[in-house]
Order: sequence, then structure tokens, then C-alpha cells
Amino acid sequence: MNILMVLDHEYPADIRVGKEIQTLLKAGHKVDLACLTIEDRATIEEINNHTIYRKKISPILLKTSVGALKFPFYFNFWRAFLRTLIQSKNYDAIHVHDLPLAKVGHELSIKYNLKFVLDSHENWPILLDLSPHTKSLLGRFLSNNKQWLQYETMYTSLADALIVVAEEMKNRMIKNGTINNNIYVVPNTTELDIFKKMKDVKPDNNFITLFYSGGINKHRGIEVVIKGLSQMDLPNNFRFWIVGSGRNEPFVKKMVSDLNLEKHVVFWGWKSQTEAFKFLLESDIAVIPHLRNEHTDNTSPNKIFHYMLAAKPIISSDCKYLKNIINETNAGITYTNDSNLDFANKLTYMLKRREDWDNYGKNGFKAVVNKYNWEKTSKPLIRLYEE
Repeated sequence: MNILMVLDHEYPADIRVGKEIQTLLKAGHKVDLACLTIEDRATIEEINNHTIYRKKISPILLKTSVGALKFPFYFNFWRAFLRTLIQSKNYDAIHVHDLPLAKVGHELSIKYNLKFVLDSHENWPILLDLSPHTKSLLGRFLSNNKQWLQYETMYTSLADALIVVAEEMKNRMIKNGTINNNIYVVPNTTELDIFKKMKDVKPDNNFITLFYSGGINKHRGIEVVIKGLSQMDLPNNFRFWIVGSGRNEPFVKKMVSDLNLEKHVVFWGWKSQTEAFKFLLESDIAVIPHLRNEHTDNTSPNKIFHYMLAAKPIISSDCKYLKNIINETNAGITYTNDSNLDFANKLTYMLKRREDWDNYGKNGFKAVVNKYNWEKTSKPLIRLYEE
């Protein structure tokens, strides 16, 4: 099939989208990608056997996406961009990544007789509800959670095929009213060769290193970890590496200072994926501290599979999806997501039982090699287009 994928942010930064494109190309399909850019990237670019079409968008117009259900400026930008592409190409399907552009994708599928695939990476209504920019009076007016939930139910039902990242998300959508017999679960798993050039990277035995990679935002739960560390009798050689950045970074840094943890906590800032992987391989234990909410309970963070493939013992919060994976694979232990005391107790337990680290790591590694890898879990995506 000739597929037009649609992504409403920069590319190739989105790793999942890149993996989906390569999977479909290997299965014999042709894929073009339409995306936006605010960074003045090339308007047409060939990368890894697929064509990327980019449309420059102003930061102000991009911000109107939050209020797209009330004011059509953002939708109109995409309608004009995608119409031009579709009219010049012979596409069979339009494949929209994430919820915001579902309306535009469905409209164009009807107008040009295309199959409409909606690929839902996130629990978008809840993610918007958690975002700081929707907390103001204007933000609440522009982005109404109830409207987004209704929008989600409508377009997940109208899609010819719906992709979700977890069974938990599928069940949530059905419970909320989605009616669709073509729902495919494609988790955010990893490719097996991501560490192939780093085989010699090992932890430093002079230290005990706890590792986190990702955003430093409120719902990520880093504060719980920091408070938990302050309640522990930490070994002098213990260090907590934080790789990433985010809105809450200044607050977390102040917390580290106020709790006298500066000798133990290191902020490395944002790093490329290759650099982040190197830090991971140099670490002993990996943490996923996400706070529980309807978003984190039902989505599939790819970091858990990176940690498992790296054979690191994991200490994770008890978000539903994460806890299910940890319990199934015995790749680590979980703690009550918002309890710094429970985190401290569980990490203390893990530090005292170093003999378990190897077993947790081997269990996680084995689970990724045998089951939770992209080659295996992307098969529903291939089947979707075959069917």
C-alpha cells in the first residue's frame, strides 16, 4: 500500500514513528511522512528510503493546537498541507499519529477515499489535563477535558483501524465507549541491536549508580525519589544519575540542595539517545518513578524495555502497565508511586540484596529477547495493513 503518515511534531526525533516506518517499508509498503517543523528543517528530505514532507509552522499557531476543538486555525493549517500532498500522490491510506489530528485525517480519508488508521501513542485527554498550560483559566477554556474525551471516543470508533500501545489503553477506550473491531496493540518495545556498539561499556565497581532517563516534569515522580533518598542512610559511593530535562528541573535541583543530597545526585541534562544509553550501561539499577494517573496506568514507556535489554534490575512505581510487566517478568520490584517512604524501603531492600541484581537483570533481558522486542511486537502493525 501507499501510505501517508501524519505526525504533528518534529521528525526524526520520534523514535516510534521511525520504527513503524521501517517495519512497513520492509513489509513492502511505500511510506511518506508529513510533519511540521519550527526549526527550519528541509521541506522535503529523503531518510532511510522514505520521504519526509515538512511544513513550517509558527510557534503561536502551534500553541493553538490546545484549543483546536474550539478554534480551527491549527486544523486548517493541516488541512491545507495534507490536501496538497494527497492531490499530488496516489495514497491508499492516511495513518495519523496521536489524537489531535484524527478529525483532519478522517475528513481527508472520506474526501479522497483512503483508509484511515489512527495510531494512539498517548492517553491524550488525560495528558492534556495534566499539562501545566491547561491549568490557567484560559487554558481550561481552550482545552476542555470532557470535549477531548468525546472527541477520542468518536474518532477511535470511526477509524478503519486503531493502534494502541497497551492492552490497558485498549480496555480504557472500550470502557469509555470506543466501538471498533480493528484494534491492534503495538507496544513501545525496543529493537534488539541498540547496544551493539557499546558491548564494552560496564558499571564502575567503585560506585553504586541509580539511573533515570526522561523528562523532569511533575508527573514523572522524580521528587518522590529525591525525598526517598533523603530518608535513607546512603553509602558514600552511592550516586543517582538523572539524564533529561523538563519544566520541574529547577524545583528538583533546589530540593536536592535543600536536602543536602548534592554529593549523591548528578543532573546530566538532555542527552542524545546514544549518550543516554551509555549512562544506562554504566549504571547498576534503573528507576521508573512515574506517578500513577489514567495516562501512566495505560501507556507503554519504552524506557522499561531499554532497561530490561541492558539487563539492569528495575525499581519502578506501581503504575498499572509497569507493575504488570515487572510482575510478569520478575525484572525488579515496585513501590507505591507517591510514597517516598516506600521507595526508600524498597531501594534499601534492593541495596542489601545485591545477589538479586543479576537475576533481575537476566530475567528482564530474557523477556525482551524472547517476547518484548520490536521485531515480535510490531507484527500486528504488519497484519493491520495485510488485512
